[in-house]
Amino acid sequence: MTRVLLPFSQTRRLTDSVGWLTLYLGLLLFLPSRLIFGPLGSAGAPSMLFGLGSLLLWLLTFVGAARRAVSEPQPIRIALGILLFCVGVSYVFAMTRPLSPDETSPADVALLALASWAGTLLLTHDGINDRGRLDTLIWRFAVCGGLIAALGLVQIATRQLWVDQLSIPGLTGDAAYSLSTRGGYPRPAGTAIHPIEYGVILAMILPIALHVGFHHTHRGPVVRWLPALPLVAIIPLTSSRSAYLGATVGLVVCMVGWSRARRLRVLALLVLGALAMVVVTPNFIASIMGLFTGAGDDPSITSRTDSFAFAGDFIAQNPWFGRGLGTFLPKYRIFDNQYLLLLVSVGIVGTLAFLALGVTAAVTMFRLRVRLRDEASRDLAMSLAAATCAGFTCLFMFDAFAFPMTMGTLFLILGLAGALRRIEDAKAGLAALLR
Repeated sequence: MTRVLLPFSQTRRLTDSVGWLTLYLGLLLFLPSRLIFGPLGSAGAPSMLFGLGSLLLWLLTFVGAARRAVSEPQPIRIALGILLFCVGVSYVFAMTRPLSPDETSPADVALLALASWAGTLLLTHDGINDRGRLDTLIWRFAVCGGLIAALGLVQIATRQLWVDQLSIPGLTGDAAYSLSTRGGYPRPAGTAIHPIEYGVILAMILPIALHVGFHHTHRGPVVRWLPALPLVAIIPLTSSRSAYLGATVGLVVCMVGWSRARRLRVLALLVLGALAMVVVTPNFIASIMGLFTGAGDDPSITSRTDSFAFAGDFIAQNPWFGRGLGTFLPKYRIFDNQYLLLLVSVGIVGTLAFLALGVTAAVTMFRLRVRLRDEASRDLAMSLAAATCAGFTCLFMFDAFAFPMTMGTLFLILGLAGALRRIEDAKAGLAALLR
C-alpha cells in the first residue's frame, strides 16, 4: 500500500480558532472602546488583553508545531515579523536614550498594543483549518459590521449615542461624551472613540459584506444582504472624509475584480442612491461637498498640512528608527496622519516595514485571485485586498494607532488574507500529491 504524506497543515488537527476570534470580534466591535479595566490604565482595553491572549495561544499552539512542519513560507507572516523586529529595534534605541517619565509608560503600552494586534493576525492566519471555517468567520465579521452600522443609523435617528449610558461591572470609562455634529448634522460613532474611527471601520468591512451578499448563496438573499444594507446606508451619513475615501478605495478595488455586468449594476445603484439623497436631503449633500471643496479653509486640514514642517525636525533627529513607538505624545502635536507619526516614532525603516505589511497582503491577494478558479474564492481574495487597501489608505487621515478598534479590525483582515492563502495553498498541494 502506498502511503500519501499530506502537507502538515492538512494532517494537524489543532483547536480551531474561529470561536475564539468570534469572541474577539464581540469585544472589539460591540464593547465601547472607552471602557477599560481601570487598574491597567490605557493597557486595560478588553480587546487588547484578548489579543495578547491570542498571541500567547498562538505561541503555545503553533510555534513548536511549526518547527516540525515543512511548508512554503508565508509572506504576510514574514512581513509581520520584519515589522515587529524594526519596532523592537526602535524600542531598544528609545530605552537607551534619556526619556521623560511620561514617555516611558506610553512606549510600553504601544508595544503591548502592537503585540496584541500581531496576536490577532497570527492566530487568524494559522488557526483556521479549512475554507468552510474561514467562510464562517467571514460571515460573522460581516454580521458584526452590519450591527454596528445599524447602531449608527439609530444614533442618527434619535440623536443619541446610547452606548454612553452603558455600564459594565469591572470596567471604567472616560468622562461623559456625547454625539458630535458637523454642519448641523449628527456624526455617528457607534461604539468607537471617534466618528473618524467608526467611518474607517465601516469602510474596511464594506467589501467583506459585499462578498457575503454576492457569494454566500447557501443563505437566502435577504439574510445574506442584511449585513451590507446598513453599511451602504450609514457610510454616506457619517460626514467623514475618511469614510468616503476608504469606501471609494474599497469599491474601486472590488470593481476591478467584478464582472462588467456587476460593475454596471453597482454603479447604477450608486447613482440612483446619490440622486435620491439630492432630492430628499439637498442640504446634506451640499454639506458633504463642502467637506472637499472647502478643505482649504478647514482647520482640521490645515492642521494636518502644517504638521509636515513640525514633524521634519523630529524626523531629522532620529531618521532611521525614530524616537520610539508611543513616545511622541499628543501634548507635543496631534498629526492626524499615522504615517507621519510613524516616521517620527519608528523612523524610515519602521514606516517602510509597516507599509510593506499592507502591500504584501494586498499583492498576495491579487496574485492568489489570478491563480484561483473558484469564483467565490477569487472574489474573497479581491474583497480582502480591497479592505486592506481601504484601511491602509485611511491611515493618512488620523492617528490610527491611538484607536484600538481600527487597528484590531485591520490586523484581523490581514490575518484573514493570510489564512485564505494558506488554505488555498494547502488545497493545491494536496491535489498535486493525490494526482
